[in-house]
Amino acid sequence: MKLQNKVALITGSGRGIGRAIALKLAAEGAKVVIDDLDEVPAQETANEIKAAGGEAIVCVGSVTAPDFAERLIATAMEHYKGLDIIINNAGYTWDNVIQKMTDEQWQAMLDCHLTAPFRILRAAQPVIKALAKAEAEQGVRNVRKVVNISSVAGVFGNAGQVNYSAAKAGIMGLTQTLAKEWGRMNTTVNCVAFGLIKTRLTGNAAEGATANIEGKEIKVGVNKDLLAMMEATIPLGRGGTPEEAAGAVYMLCIPESDYVSGQTLLCTGGLTGI
Repeated sequence: MKLQNKVALITGSGRGIGRAIALKLAAEGAKVVIDDLDEVPAQETANEIKAAGGEAIVCVGSVTAPDFAERLIATAMEHYKGLDIIINNAGYTWDNVIQKMTDEQWQAMLDCHLTAPFRILRAAQPVIKALAKAEAEQGVRNVRKVVNISSVAGVFGNAGQVNYSAAKAGIMGLTQTLAKEWGRMNTTVNCVAFGLIKTRLTGNAAEGATANIEGKEIKVGVNKDLLAMMEATIPLGRGGTPEEAAGAVYMLCIPESDYVSGQTLLCTGGLTGI
């Protein structure tokens, strides 16, 4: 298994793409720290990993909480005594056209998709630096991996998502900068920008689905006609699955990608613009 005994932190991994990433990395031998806003889905993912013979622990909480980053890193170090992979995946959308968008909507997307990853990586830096220094003194080569999650909305923009698009564009800039800063710690920093991936957040909006985000009921889903049009423009002719999304992240976590850093991989089914 290519990730045997690696310690992986995955935010937003109780459901959807994050869950698929956690299951994939655990299947390849990683010891996983599961995070979700809600304990039940987080524990369900952890239990599934354990039932398959893997190792997983849970760290419940909002990535936007000021003290969350330190708590997440401490959880990994206390339980597994290491830190090898960080996947900044947690997120949601809160859409509106700019003239109707509130300051709260704007700030919520920046907080979740950009500030939260920044805080997690800031908290991780001293830990990774110390681990890398100790390994260098022992003559051990261990390449660590950071994979940040972006979106085609961050690459190309998307009507009705000025807040989400801005945050997802920002995470690509953060990725490129940290690739330069963290190379000396033998750590690669990359990004995956997803297109249409079929999760609860991208289902049929007509079904009236909502997501409870810290006490707020946020409408989720895409208009049925728009969803059909989006799929028709994808060269592969369909939206992707969470497992396919996880595969793109996995590629940037394995040893074969040890010399890839500062890059954004588009996982879009061939879509090159929206």
